Amino acid sequence: MRLSNKIHLYSSVMFVLLLVLVLLFIYMLFSRQTLNSELDKIKLTTENIAANVTRSADMISPKDLLRAYVPVNGMIRIVDQEARSLFVVTSPSEAELSQSPVTRYPEQSSLVVSYKGHKYALASIPLIWVDGQVVNLQVTESLQTMESNLKLLRNVLILVTLLAAVPVFLSGRLLSNLISRPISSMIGTMREIRASGRFKRLELPKRSKDELYEMGKTFNQMIELLETHFEKQEQFVANASHELKTPLTVIESYASLLKRRGLEQPDLFVESVDAIHSEAVRMRELTQQLLLLAKHDEQWNLHKEELDLKKLVSSSAKAFQNAYGRVIEIIAPQAVSGYSDEKKLKQLIFIFLDNARKYSEDKIVLYVGRTTNGAYIRIEDRGIGIPKNELEKVFDRFYRVDKSRSRKDGSAGLGLSLAKEIAEAIGARLELDSLEGAGTTATLILPDK
Repeated sequence: MRLSNKIHLYSSVMFVLLLVLVLLFIYMLFSRQTLNSELDKIKLTTENIAANVTRSADMISPKDLLRAYVPVNGMIRIVDQEARSLFVVTSPSEAELSQSPVTRYPEQSSLVVSYKGHKYALASIPLIWVDGQVVNLQVTESLQTMESNLKLLRNVLILVTLLAAVPVFLSGRLLSNLISRPISSMIGTMREIRASGRFKRLELPKRSKDELYEMGKTFNQMIELLETHFEKQEQFVANASHELKTPLTVIESYASLLKRRGLEQPDLFVESVDAIHSEAVRMRELTQQLLLLAKHDEQWNLHKEELDLKKLVSSSAKAFQNAYGRVIEIIAPQAVSGYSDEKKLKQLIFIFLDNARKYSEDKIVLYVGRTTNGAYIRIEDRGIGIPKNELEKVFDRFYRVDKSRSRKDGSAGLGLSLAKEIAEAIGARLELDSLEGAGTTATLILPDK
């Protein structure tokens, strides 16, 4: 069964059931109150008759007086202590009541009795009769009018239930369609994505902020995440096939050359091994960069903490200086702290130091300080620089400003693209400024905690 039909069925049944229970409670309450009212009325009537009989016993015969008080649809009976009927008077419509069983009640009572399928209200009260014995004065009155009214009420309530079921059915259908519409839209979108292979998002109403809206919003976020992963997967495959093709070709060519003439020419053997080793190292570095770029932000496993930036920059510069033998000057007038991930921040610094090493021969200068925007680390070189019209493109993958040198120095054009990804992951702002022929300045601005 479809969800909309389930909602329709359950809501309609529950509403009708609730309505029936409410109306049944109303009927039972009204029936009880009406019956109590009838019993109170006949009790009061019996007490009045007993009082009048006692007061008028000397003037009017009690039997004649009782005939005057007989109910229109009932009976008055005098019952002695032996439960025998001493006197009975009935209305013309209830003559058969005189044949009903005689019961003596020792105390004042009011109750409902049945006779030949009809219900009667009966009140009994002790009374001193004319001969001095204690008798029961019993007044019985038909409850047919009350039963007719209750039957009418039952019919009205049944009719109300039937009439109310129609709008309940219609409103249940409307409610089920309203609730299931976003789900149906989601299913349709999923089918469209499966059929077309293109990611699509739900259109969400701006007025609503209920659970259905949250479900649609979560669905869109999930689709966005899937699309991001899919794009990164496509980029990884394209980047890997694009960049690994050249080193694999070089390795294959030198391996073939070694196979043919490597043993005969020692110089060629050394050259081939060096080239294969160099390309293998470049492939390893390139693969690591591609894998990092293929990761989503949540997969970076960040661990942010308060860092001593001067100490971090000094240790990074010392390691880089020992590895490449380049002169690196650090200018940090005071201790500066920043909130970031230590490993990722070091990786960012190494990327910009490596770029400065490749494209400049002069010393590299590192500045550490703080502004109103936060702590900053600035890497400055006095190299060839970047033309203004190409400054915005350097963060694109595989883009190289100096294409003649990039292959020679092993650059794949992924360094600055990776730097941009890392900066976004740790929440740092990246600024790049350069002047062709004068040098390049890269600034990392770290947000406060």
